Amino acid sequence: MEDRDLILRNVEVAGRPGQDVRLARGRIAEIGERLCGPGDSLDGRGGALLPGLVDHHIHLLASAARAQSALLERSRDAVEFERTLREALAARPAGAWLRATGYHERMAGDLDRDVLDRIAPGHRLRVQHQTGSLWILNSLALEKVTAQGAPPEAERDAAGRLTGRIWRGDAWLRARLANDPPDLSALGKTLTAHGITGLTDASATTDGQAAGLLAQAHRLGVLPQRLTLMSAGPLAAPEDGAFEVGPVKVLLDDARLLDLAAFVERIVEARPQGRAVAVHCVTAGELALTLAAFEIAGARPGDRVEHGGVIPADAIPVLKQLGLTVVTQPAFVFERGDRYLAEVDPAEQGDLYRCASLLAAGVPTAASSDAPYASPDPWSGIRAAIRRRTRDGQPIGTAEQVGPMTALNLYLGERRAPGGQATSIAPGAAADLCLLSAPLAEILAEPSAERVRATIVAGRVVFAAN
Repeated sequence: MEDRDLILRNVEVAGRPGQDVRLARGRIAEIGERLCGPGDSLDGRGGALLPGLVDHHIHLLASAARAQSALLERSRDAVEFERTLREALAARPAGAWLRATGYHERMAGDLDRDVLDRIAPGHRLRVQHQTGSLWILNSLALEKVTAQGAPPEAERDAAGRLTGRIWRGDAWLRARLANDPPDLSALGKTLTAHGITGLTDASATTDGQAAGLLAQAHRLGVLPQRLTLMSAGPLAAPEDGAFEVGPVKVLLDDARLLDLAAFVERIVEARPQGRAVAVHCVTAGELALTLAAFEIAGARPGDRVEHGGVIPADAIPVLKQLGLTVVTQPAFVFERGDRYLAEVDPAEQGDLYRCASLLAAGVPTAASSDAPYASPDPWSGIRAAIRRRTRDGQPIGTAEQVGPMTALNLYLGERRAPGGQATSIAPGAAADLCLLSAPLAEILAEPSAERVRATIVAGRVVFAAN
């Protein structure tokens, strides 16, 4: 995927204006003033040149599918919830599928097949909970996907009837809808326009089929970013390097926590694969179990706590002692903060999606989107890490605010080692770059994806603003 040589002219590099940067064979070859060399040139117009941003925790297939889904996040009550679904259903022929995402109980309580049948009696409807852990299907959808039997994750009522609620059923559902994989092209364009050059897909459900879809999208340039894929089971990287294999993903749910011994065994089983372990930790209970498991099994460099949704103060020194990395999502403070203010005990609001306190304690910390459960825009996450304000402008956990450069660096860590030293523009480094439309100080005063002028992966321009 390497293009011919390219010189980026008049760019700001590490605070130095008026620099030229020559790219050759997919790497940075030279930095200086008024460089000469073969190939094309691109006028940077004085804009800052950064290493490409990395999203250290994203769900690519789910994010792509979201583009064809009814979005429920803004529904405030049952009336708006039903209206959103009915409007989307009206645009589809009878019997067609509708996928809806972003549901939360505050909208219309606990959903089941009967509730959805009343809303969509003539369509196949599946609704995903905001956490991503639960699907609710109506009767027509259930009939379609359970023709050969229901999975153990499918909930049944006291009489043994399927309720339509399926916990952690992504892989099972994908296998039954395999003839309709999501189109990744729009997502790829969005991510490149945001300056993202590296991605870690954090889906536990990634198997050979899903990995093959993502690898092919990378080969075709649909997802030009360098890819790392997590999975709950074994996974092999292709010889052409279309993706690298990342940590083993362990999913936890407070309602059905793993037995500690079983959790420890999963960590132990990951080691012969040469893989770190990344654990989904949203609640304090999940974090406590995770820390106990790593204390028994032993933590290794690269082991990760995903989300860190609630981190009590007394857990921070334990994270540090174990050497665990926290990969968090600052954008949730903005996107869900108003609900947190209403539902979370004020004494615990400072524990939500910590950042400053982790960094101060020396806990390796990186940021990510968790898309599609939040926006894939890293600049939104940067703003949230700086401001710690909700969508309605209310402060939340302001002691966890960080400075603009620190917020940016959360997205500039190595894809293979998030939370470590931020990457830099230097000769010999991979030419994975993000060119902005102004000097960095101006950009960080008001971070926005609209200020990305060009994105370069392996020396090739994969996005250029008009």
